Amino acid sequence: MKYFEYGALITADERFQKMVQTATNVALSKATVLITGESGTGKELLAKYIHEKSPRASKRFVAINCAAVPDGLLESELFGYERGAFTGAINQKIGKIEFASESTLLLDEISEMPLPLQAKLLRVLQEEEIDRLGGRNPVKVNLRVIATTNRDLRSMVKNGTFREDLYYRLNVIPLHIPSLRERPNDIVVLAEHFIKVSAILNSRSASTLSSQALHKIQCWNWPGNVRELENVMERAVLIAEGPTVSSDHIVLENPSGGADDGTLKIPEFSLLAGVTIAEMEKQLILSTLDKTNQNRTKAAKLLGISIRTLRNKLHEYRAAGVAVG
Repeated sequence: MKYFEYGALITADERFQKMVQTATNVALSKATVLITGESGTGKELLAKYIHEKSPRASKRFVAINCAAVPDGLLESELFGYERGAFTGAINQKIGKIEFASESTLLLDEISEMPLPLQAKLLRVLQEEEIDRLGGRNPVKVNLRVIATTNRDLRSMVKNGTFREDLYYRLNVIPLHIPSLRERPNDIVVLAEHFIKVSAILNSRSASTLSSQALHKIQCWNWPGNVRELENVMERAVLIAEGPTVSSDHIVLENPSGGADDGTLKIPEFSLLAGVTIAEMEKQLILSTLDKTNQNRTKAAKLLGISIRTLRNKLHEYRAAGVAVG
């Protein structure tokens, strides 16, 4: 099957190719880019590709995951601070935004940024300057911002959890990455690529997929998208003893024949009279984490909450003495 390679991006899908071509064209500009798509589709890879095709390619690509940094630390991580700005600030710290000046800044999971910081980010995009915490004078910056999200920002704007003005400032160049199930031609192409890479990295001999293995991966829905496919192929290469990856080597998360739609189901649990809503919520969160093997991003998606909300709930449970994986 004919496919194209755009740096680390590999695809045989025509829509994906057109999207990458658009990304290539806008890479030469300074325009802000908003990349949307499900978890595991390769949003960060696309962001890096845009940077590598831009006039800023010689500078270091800077990234920060807005959901991975606790609320109280995200502002200082982004904007930096002056010595003495707060207790413990014994030295000046340059934030990610200032560090990315003359380069590209990736704001991963931008939907998880608190509203007060959204206002400060908007000022950065409008005025091209930042105020370090405790600073007296603004600092000029010249950066290209790329934001990614797996959530619907327009819906968040409607319910008041994301600023409308920031949304339009970020959405200058919108790029959407289709899920892997929407581009079936990429499944085999990517699977074969991951087998070759994994075989080299792990000094294994596996290099091809049997016809049964091909059928199995083509029938799977790939809820975890490309990231899931890569993990499955690496596991298969490690399990296989010869040059061929068979169907038995393809271990999927919850295979149950052709009737399975490939999506994880929230586990069932009993509801007893007298159990509080808070306790029911805790049971649901912890059992969903067990079902997803402690994958917080996937669990939050199944529960219909943000990963930040999930992290805060787990913090509450730990504080109450509950063992959390």
